Amino acid sequence: MKVNDNGIYIDGIDKKILRALMEDARTPILEIARHVGISGAAIHQRLKKLEKSGLLAGSKFIINPKVLGYTTMAFVGVYLDKAISNPEAVKQLQKIPEVIECHYTTGNWSIFIKILTKDNEHLMHVLNSEIQSIKGVSRTETFISLQQQINRQIKI
Repeated sequence: MKVNDNGIYIDGIDKKILRALMEDARTPILEIARHVGISGAAIHQRLKKLEKSGLLAGSKFIINPKVLGYTTMAFVGVYLDKAISNPEAVKQLQKIPEVIECHYTTGNWSIFIKILTKDNEHLMHVLNSEIQSIKGVSRTETFISLQQQINRQIKI
């Protein structure tokens, strides 16, 4: 399978390794090696090749925000006065810890952000006191997520 224009190829063994690690990045290399039928050293070599190619962007632990009391997820379309305001607005949005994603988009909004707050009152505070006070933000449009129904990576 050709992955990109840089000529990186992944074969069936690479796919098995990647699927195992995507399922649980803490899976021991030797366990994957036994499952795949090659040595642990070969798994390490293949992972180094995949890292060097840029296919692997890292691994991380995923924190359950609900355990910390963050239960309200919202998506916010941010309208800017001028496109030139974008870099400064993004710089200000980076200072707001509740903003967990920020995308420059086509369509109605200049910026589309994902916010995680403890409740609706907290969301209202972040919107009114922090986001809408950013210079260049003319208005926002908010969509509260009732339930995340799909959460996955791209299929390998």
